[in-house]
Amino acid sequence: MSKRRSSNPFVEVFARIWAFWGLISFAGTFLIILIPSLLTKLIKDPKGMWWFISIARGWQWTWLHLIGCPVSVKGKEHFAKGKTYIVTCNHNALLDVPLSAPFIPGPNQTIAKKEFTKVPLFGFYYARGSVLVDRNSDASRRKSFDDMKAALRKGFHMCIFPEGTRNRTKEPLKTFFDGAFKLAVDTQTEIIPSVILHTKKAMPADKSFYLVPHPVAIHFLEPVSPVGLTSKELRDKVFQIMSAYYLANN
Repeated sequence: MSKRRSSNPFVEVFARIWAFWGLISFAGTFLIILIPSLLTKLIKDPKGMWWFISIARGWQWTWLHLIGCPVSVKGKEHFAKGKTYIVTCNHNALLDVPLSAPFIPGPNQTIAKKEFTKVPLFGFYYARGSVLVDRNSDASRRKSFDDMKAALRKGFHMCIFPEGTRNRTKEPLKTFFDGAFKLAVDTQTEIIPSVILHTKKAMPADKSFYLVPHPVAIHFLEPVSPVGLTSKELRDKVFQIMSAYYLANN
């Protein structure tokens, strides 16, 4: 039986201290952008959401640099002007969230858990950028599907993590849920597969309150059309594209 490699005690201590800095710097910078972000609600969408995402992008770009995790973005040219897309992202760490929606070009919303709206102050911000769902309620799931269709009609991209939860396996991706692909087929909206890289190195899913500096990235790939495909065929196609790209670039 192979022995599990012991962790470096210095790194373990530093990672917890750095995680505390990450939390404090996140909260401090959040308080600065909270009111301007919420004021975007007064601007008619999609322009209001464009401003909301632009502020979020500036905030997260700053915060990621403060914690030593500078972000690089590739593939923005795949977003055609005037078109909306369903953007599917892989999910390895909590750090994926500030890497996804803020760096998607243009106004967008994320399908997100309703329970986080209960967090003081942050809940208001969270609700502004999200299509909310209570995963324990079938009625809420049905309503969220309709709300995502409405978001696309407003000119918003929809950002979805088809794995559902963080990938704690040794595989490049977990099995995808069907929702994003049913939405694409029902609305005939193209999917932009997006691969987030290196967040697992900065914030491993199997460690609690742990963060180390490491460059991170999000790469947007070429759009995938749903035309002529079932939701299952589309799901499998996008899965293969994202899995292959992750293995080649991680």
